[in-house]
Amino acid sequence: MAKKKKAAKNKANGNKKDWRTVIWYFLIALMALSIVTTYVQGPQGQTQMQFSEFMSEVEKGNITELSIRRSDQTITGATKSGTEFKTYYINYPELVPELRKQGVAIKVNPTDSGWVWSIFIQALLPFIFIGLLWFFIFRQAQGMNSQAMSFGKNKSAAWQKKDQKEIKTFKDVAGVDEAIEELEEIVEFLKHPKKYKDIGAKIPKGALLMGPPGTGKTLLAKAIAGEADVPFFSLSGSEFVEMFVGVGASRVRDLFAQAKKSAPSIIFVDEIDAVGRHRGSGLGGGHDEREQTLNQLLVEMDGFSPTETVIVIAATNRPDILDPALLRPGRFDRQIVVDKPDVGGRLSILKIHAKGKKLGKDINLEIIAKRTPGFTGADLANLINEGALLSARKNNKEISMTELEEATDRVIAGPERKSKIIETKEKEIVAYHELGHAIVAIALPGSDPVHKISILPRGQALGYTLQLPVSDKHLMSKLEIENQIKVLMGGRIAEDLIFNEITSGASNDIERATNLARSYVCQYGMSKKLGARKYGNTSSQVFLGKSYSDQSKDYSEETAHDIDTEIRELIETCYKDAKTILVKHKKKLISLSKLLIEKEVLDGPEFSKLFGKEVVTTA
Repeated sequence: MAKKKKAAKNKANGNKKDWRTVIWYFLIALMALSIVTTYVQGPQGQTQMQFSEFMSEVEKGNITELSIRRSDQTITGATKSGTEFKTYYINYPELVPELRKQGVAIKVNPTDSGWVWSIFIQALLPFIFIGLLWFFIFRQAQGMNSQAMSFGKNKSAAWQKKDQKEIKTFKDVAGVDEAIEELEEIVEFLKHPKKYKDIGAKIPKGALLMGPPGTGKTLLAKAIAGEADVPFFSLSGSEFVEMFVGVGASRVRDLFAQAKKSAPSIIFVDEIDAVGRHRGSGLGGGHDEREQTLNQLLVEMDGFSPTETVIVIAATNRPDILDPALLRPGRFDRQIVVDKPDVGGRLSILKIHAKGKKLGKDINLEIIAKRTPGFTGADLANLINEGALLSARKNNKEISMTELEEATDRVIAGPERKSKIIETKEKEIVAYHELGHAIVAIALPGSDPVHKISILPRGQALGYTLQLPVSDKHLMSKLEIENQIKVLMGGRIAEDLIFNEITSGASNDIERATNLARSYVCQYGMSKKLGARKYGNTSSQVFLGKSYSDQSKDYSEETAHDIDTEIRELIETCYKDAKTILVKHKKKLISLSKLLIEKEVLDGPEFSKLFGKEVVTTA
């Protein structure tokens, strides 16, 4: 029924546009006709003749026939020489007798043959044209005025489940079971509010979905819309803010007014940090359009009556910059963390995205799930899609495990750069560098196992050594941080050990090692000399309403010297330990490097076997 109404409305709008086009063409035709009638004087080549000259020609017998138009008092004809002429006659009684005397054939047009049309063209047409033109200009101005007044209207339309072809539900979301449980209760309240009201429970005013990009916050909102089967108003935070002051606040009022009329209903605001940023931001604070919009949003969320079943759901990946008034209970009662999935969640997500794709018999999604720690739902969806694209590129009818492995490498390190040609000398340096990382990693107890070593250029890297943990980790021990620094130093040490020179290839390793060492000393409190204390505050962000002063350094110059000393000594100690390992296994480093140069890629189990040590792998 709704589709028929919408189609009828579209048809009516189309008919209006067609009629307007016809009228405009009609006006243009009338204007052209008026110009032709007014300014074009008879056929081309016709001579305007004075009446006295005309009578002279009649007396000489040079005219044989003519036409008299009484409607516009004109005489047209031609002379014996073939010259066409036109003249205006006056009330001359002797004209007709003289013409008869000379034997001129006379044609007389009817008296009413064109005077009405002539009067219409010359007198009424300009007024009609001006009137219609004024009418259209006035209507256009009205339309522009209505558009100007519609700035304050919200741009979202109520999402209705019955009008959608593809509907998402909680079955289409995986890896965020706790978030689904929290949101299922909201959906249940909208479906069966009496059950909760009878026991005295109040409706939650809002739910804030927080988490890194790509973890499925917007997908959860779509699933809520599909599950609740109530009007669902969806828009982004940036749609509230315009260049005109007061428009954002007006849109907020209009949005909540529509939601209240359609209650029970849901309002979803994606990327709410665009409008919900900390007030007073900027140098000296401010009262700009965004703050007015936020104030109106706070008022509307706090103004629901207990009987209004309108729930606000928002999503952001920057909860740290949101205004505290927005986060208090009574506005966003529930703050739901949508985090990166664990290995079980990744497996469930992979299964969802694998639906509808032709997978080979050798596909093992559990292995892919174990080899992708830290991947979000969006990363996994991209991985499956990349595997499908690679298979299609090779004209395969199914997606094999080889394509999924290649897709994993593409997502982690970037696409393989086959066109980049590396000289033999540089290729040797890259091979020793990567094996330096791998040998230190396999020799250190408690270090993450090596999954793959490659000297094929990918993305910005000339080669890479990939370590993957056996299971998901949420904490790092002191030993694990030290081992990471040692592994990072392994590449530079291998270059120095074999070639007696160092290159710029270790720049990223040094940067990461320095950041780890600084966190080790200043943030995690693992230094024995400096103790369990945090050194330095998080840098103040003045544009988020923080104080405009340098408070990041909360220690003395003497302590700063001690921090630098501790960081340098930690890196030097790890460097010495890693060098000891590589000196001990120098022969294996040389032999494995030759093999790596030949094969270009070594996987984890093969490397472990060749090194002569069994290690636990992620497969």
